[in-house]
Amino acid sequence: MGKEIYMKKTASDRLNIFLFLLPGLILFIGILIAPIFLSGYYSLFNYNAVSGEMSFIGFDNYKEMFSSNAIGFMKALGNSLLLAALSVFLQLPLSLGLALVLGKGIKGERIFLSVYFMPVLISTVVIGQLFLKIYNPSYGILNIVLEKLSIISADNHPIWLGNKNTALIACFIPTLWQYVGYHMLLMYAGVKSVPIELREAAMLDGATSGQVNRYIVLPYIKSIIKISVIFAITGSLKSFDLIYVLTNGGPLHATEVPSTIMIEMLFQRNRYGMGSAIAVMLIALCFVFALIVNKIFREED
Repeated sequence: MGKEIYMKKTASDRLNIFLFLLPGLILFIGILIAPIFLSGYYSLFNYNAVSGEMSFIGFDNYKEMFSSNAIGFMKALGNSLLLAALSVFLQLPLSLGLALVLGKGIKGERIFLSVYFMPVLISTVVIGQLFLKIYNPSYGILNIVLEKLSIISADNHPIWLGNKNTALIACFIPTLWQYVGYHMLLMYAGVKSVPIELREAAMLDGATSGQVNRYIVLPYIKSIIKISVIFAITGSLKSFDLIYVLTNGGPLHATEVPSTIMIEMLFQRNRYGMGSAIAVMLIALCFVFALIVNKIFREED
């Protein structure tokens, strides 16, 4: 008798849990999963949203994406991978260094945390407009400072966003400034979670501060570093809003990324099939790179 009551109670609890999770599950499927499958479906068609014409072409959109220079997907993908490399090998080490310094409990620790994290709270569009003013060749503060330092002349102010050799780096600097605090906060939380007993034991054995960080702190927060690497790579692959505000992919497609090409195909050329194919490819690339990063960290473990 008691077993039957327990079974009924367990079934009732499971039903209640399912009912509570159902609204979130519906939103998850409707907002995330369903659009992915719809994009995959439309990518197999030559679909013009204006005329309403829709014809099945199989994987021709994907073939054109990788083979046609008119689409420019490979160039855009190369730009995204360069941004990802800069994020992993420049932004994340800087974030890690700040996290290790602040994790020691220096004076004004909370103030520094707030200051470094503040750019994350600012809208990316606002940051784009801010750096447009900084990079302005006529009155931008960057050129004014360089001129005062006699690095450039008053008659030859660089056009940072208008030069194809400097435009992509100029787009990365605002990203570095905006998200270094985000990764720093993730790593800082990991650093502060390291048991104090491990630090003290290492110091008693004669370990220096650098050795403590290398052999105790870094292995302890490796999972957080892995998450930051995944976020940095996938964020670079999906980058759009800042580049759209600063250059819109120019000059001469020097800062083109897959997302800007996708928007062009969808809303300017009305090629919904090609735009959907690019979207599916971005999802696949993010998934593949996440698996690669997981495999790399697993092998290190």
